This record gives sequence, structure tokens and C-alpha cells, in this order.
Amino acid sequence: MKIAVDAMGGDKAPAEIIKGAVQAVKKYPCEIVLVGDAGIIREILDKESGRENFPITIQHAYEVINMGEHPADAVRTKRNSSIVVATKLVKDGFCDAVLSAGSTGASVAAAQLILKRIHGIGRAAIATPMPTPRGTTLLLDSGASVDSRPEHLIQSGIMGSLYAEHVLKIKNPSVALLNIGEEETKGNEQAKETYQLLKGLSKINFAGNAEGRDIPRGVFDVVICDGFVGNIVLKFGEGLALTIMELLTEELTANGGAKLLGEELIQKTFKNMSKRLDVSENGGAPLLGVNGYCVISHGASDAKAICSAIGVAKSYVDSKILEKIKDAL
Repeated sequence: MKIAVDAMGGDKAPAEIIKGAVQAVKKYPCEIVLVGDAGIIREILDKESGRENFPITIQHAYEVINMGEHPADAVRTKRNSSIVVATKLVKDGFCDAVLSAGSTGASVAAAQLILKRIHGIGRAAIATPMPTPRGTTLLLDSGASVDSRPEHLIQSGIMGSLYAEHVLKIKNPSVALLNIGEEETKGNEQAKETYQLLKGLSKINFAGNAEGRDIPRGVFDVVICDGFVGNIVLKFGEGLALTIMELLTEELTANGGAKLLGEELIQKTFKNMSKRLDVSENGGAPLLGVNGYCVISHGASDAKAICSAIGVAKSYVDSKILEKIKDAL
């Protein structure tokens, strides 16, 4: 398996991206193609690999799409940008998947313009796994499309259910619609219409409406919403998790709680909690609905997160889920 990695995308690119790629080829049976400025990549790669013969090659791309640029326009005009070249490697069959921690908008635009959407899909959706006490809840869309019609949410429900079943290995995953109440009559017109369509759909295990608090509790396996709401939920969750950890640390330090409960126990508890809440443990989220395997990583991804995201990409490709989505639609 060969994975194209946008070496120039992300807040910590290219050093952390390249470091993560080196970690990944040691951990997973795969090949990596690093896409970006060949001179810069080669210099960093030689330092990280110690000139060992790792299955990593370089594809030169001399342009970069920045976060502030209009995604679709930048993809069309910067044809030699790292994300565009990396996506074309998948389109041309040279690589099996593409991964980027750069501009999410540019990654989505490149995938939809170059790989195209699967026939029958109106909107692609980012499916983000969120840690819960019961395991994982898959939230989609978490930012690919900010405007969605009921039929787009139905498609997200089908794709999310298939991903949860075949990649996350959740048997008969429950699917819920994010709403302001659990009652069937709650919500705006979009939510009420979508509910009725989902209720009559036999392809998925529709479990009704999900309220915001149900997501971190892991009440449902898959929660669907439009990308505007989903992205707010995702970033709010990230911020809340960090705040809780900071407040706990502050309180234990200020009140001598660490000494009372035991330093070793506290350190072990915090380490386990941090690991469960750490976004780098999952690393990346698949972009479902495009005719190719695309994984999007957090802009702040470090080497550990990139390594994990490459693992996500490998599992995504291994699942052969594209064919399952095509069959379901």
C-alpha cells in the first residue's frame, strides 16, 4: 500500500509531517510518498531516517496552499501545490490514499475536483471519531460542507454507518440525528424532514434524535449533522477537554490534592485521561463520499498524530469501503 502525504500542509510542516512518516513506515506495512519541496524534504528526511533505506520517496511540488486562500480557487490555480499533486497521485492510481494536515477546505476541494464525488453523493462528509466512555462516536459532517439538505444528511448516515461497521468494527451501529431534543417533532424544518426520511430507511439502524450531551457520553455510534454545526461541536469538544484537564491540574495543585491522593495515582490517572482525550491518538478523519481514499488531519498535528493518521488511512483502504458505499447507494 502506498500513501501520498502532503509534507507542506499543517502548522508544524514539514518537519513533524516527515518525522511522522518515518514513524509510520516503522509501524505499518506501507510505503509513503512525501509531496512538497524536494530539497527541504530531503534534508529533513535524511536527518530523521539516518539515511536508512525506508520505503519513503519524494514527489516534488513547489507551491503551497495557505490557510487564508479560497480553497476551490487555490486548487484550480495552484496546480503544482503539494495537496493538489498528492491528490492527483491517487487519481492516477500511483497511490492508494492521500493525507493532509493543511487547509481542510483545500483538501476537500482537491478531493471533490480531482477525485470527484461518488455517483449519487451530493456532499462529501468528514467523519471524525470522538472518544467516549463507551468507545467511539463517529461525528459527520464535521466540516466538509456547511450547507446540507436532508438528502445529504441521509447519505452521511449511510456512509457513517458503513464506516463504523467495517472500519471501526462496530456491529450494527446505531445512527442518530443531532437535534435540540429527542422528540420526533423537535428541530428546524431540515431536522424534521430528515428525521422522517431516516425513519423510513432500512439500510441503517436509525435510533432517533441525539442531543449535544449524547455525543461525549457515547449514547450513539454515529451522529449526523451538517458541517457547520459539526465543526462547532468538534472544536467545542476539543476546547472543553483541554479546559477540564487544566482545571483539574490547577485544583489538585492548589489544594494539595495530589499529595492527599498520591502522586503516583494522580500521574497515572492523568496519563490515561490524556491518552483517551488526545486527538493525536486517532490522527485523522476520512473524507467520505469522494471517489478515492482521503484522510484529513488536524492542522496542529505533530509527528505522533501524523503517524496515527497514516494508520487510519491504511485501515480505510484495507476496508475497501468505497465499493460498499457505491453498492449501498
